[in-house]
Amino acid sequence: MDGTHLIIVRHGQTQWNLKLIRQGHLDSPLTEKGIAQAKALGERLMRETFTALYSSDLGRAVQTAQMIAAATGHEIVTDPRLRERHLGIFQGLNGDELREKYPEEYRLHRTAGPSYVIPGGESVQQQVARNVDYLVGIAEKHRGETIVVVTHGGVLSGFFRHALSIPLEAPRRFEFMNASLNVFAYEEGNWMLRTWGMSVTWYPVGAPTATIHSRRLKAHLRRCARPSRPTY
Repeated sequence: MDGTHLIIVRHGQTQWNLKLIRQGHLDSPLTEKGIAQAKALGERLMRETFTALYSSDLGRAVQTAQMIAAATGHEIVTDPRLRERHLGIFQGLNGDELREKYPEEYRLHRTAGPSYVIPGGESVQQQVARNVDYLVGIAEKHRGETIVVVTHGGVLSGFFRHALSIPLEAPRRFEFMNASLNVFAYEEGNWMLRTWGMSVTWYPVGAPTATIHSRRLKAHLRRCARPSRPTY
């Protein structure tokens, strides 16, 4: 396998996810469901062979990565470049509060496009550039290896668009779930999406179907090692 394979996962469900509160660079703890999701990720990933475990340095991602590391034995490498978008004045507020407190800024946020910088925060363009630069760097560092990255929904959304050459201003027509497995291959400067949104919590931990699900991920990674056929 000459290329690098990144298994990128979003952190487990948080208290603010449930309340639809914008987190950004702020934090809230994992819910009971989020803890269960993180533990399930660890149980799945301990069946896979990977060489490094990276994580955003925000608490919800680190908490998820710690539960993976407890199962797999990997050390966690944290980096702020894997953080979610900095949402500035929007952080800690829900949608109704945003519209009431910052109506003009919220309007621009919804209409001005990916270059709009939220006051006190950053634009989507800035966030995605930061994330992609770091992910390319670790892909180059781990050539021929498989690595795991724990990060955030906005990071996955932006990176999905980058890998598939979808403009940042295009409407989002895909979902990104808490604690799902998303596999990207990197080779010769190009990204290929291999798996998107594979849930590790569809089946109870320890159920026979869980083993089948793990085998599906392994099969995906084996197929990634084969030369791709040209498409015209």
